[in-house]
Amino acid sequence: MNKQIKPDKESNVNPTVAEQITAFWQQGQFDYFLGVDNVKISYAKFLHMQASAPSIVIVPGRCESYLKYQELIFELHSQGYSIFIIDHRGQGLSGRLLADISKGYVNKFQDYVDDFQYFIENIVCAHEPIKPYILAHSMGGAIATRYMQDSPDAIKAAVISSPMLGFNSGIVPKIIAETLVAAKLSLNKMMSKTPWYFFGQKAYQPVNFNNNRLTHSPERYQRFSHLYQQNKAIQLGGVTSHWLAQGISAQKEIFAKINQLKTPILLLQAGSDIVVCQQAQRDFCQKLNALQPLSCPTGSPIKVKGAFHELFFEEDDYRNTAITHSLDWFKQHS
Repeated sequence: MNKQIKPDKESNVNPTVAEQITAFWQQGQFDYFLGVDNVKISYAKFLHMQASAPSIVIVPGRCESYLKYQELIFELHSQGYSIFIIDHRGQGLSGRLLADISKGYVNKFQDYVDDFQYFIENIVCAHEPIKPYILAHSMGGAIATRYMQDSPDAIKAAVISSPMLGFNSGIVPKIIAETLVAAKLSLNKMMSKTPWYFFGQKAYQPVNFNNNRLTHSPERYQRFSHLYQQNKAIQLGGVTSHWLAQGISAQKEIFAKINQLKTPILLLQAGSDIVVCQQAQRDFCQKLNALQPLSCPTGSPIKVKGAFHELFFEEDDYRNTAITHSLDWFKQHS
């Protein structure tokens, strides 16, 4: 197990590989449970033939569905792991929370965490009672980190990729950005019971590859863009002010409770990421390593230089680096 993945260049467009992934996907088990406030939470699992195979739990980012992760699930399963993946509330194939289903919204960020806790305890560990691994991306990284703070002994080891530990506010200072979010939310609450989009946010609309800042891979970008355009059920637009406020609150809680993290954590940083705050990732690693030397072993993130935000959907050179670091980390903590 854990042989290094070295696919052909942009292997996801190889017809043979695509056929293998399609056939593999039919082996999956797809179901749902009722999360906080009885919201439908969809998930998928791909159990390995070997009964004692270790498990990886994939925690997607905002806007994502498990349908997007077929290539990665196929590859990780081929390495000898059972794979579990969840669609967070308000996105993917899970229940939406507003009448306008295009709006990015969550009542409380903790609801994501509580849903995930149920998923781990009642679905993942019901299959195999040994501790699973976590592979989390972006918002999923924040959810997984908060979960590991609430349940410090539940996970064997975790990799958080491009984690949403802080928002990238560009040239706007952080304090001003947060004040603006709070002001827009306050105005929203005074004038309407319906959550508003934050400034610049809007309903789902496809983005041309040349304008995207998620991946350098035209093939993978076109593949998941087509997936979303063909499946209206998983489309999601921009975020509401309420969602942003909840995200900011969760990020502050992560740093406030950093001493509660006992799980060995590796942080993968996309070197050219402009979606989330890279400085927040560096601060997190420095603080966590000082408390738990097994986490962020160098005291810094593992930087994949030049990569955009979505490391597991990047060009092969970037993507293989991220996957290899992840599998090596899991093997180190087997």
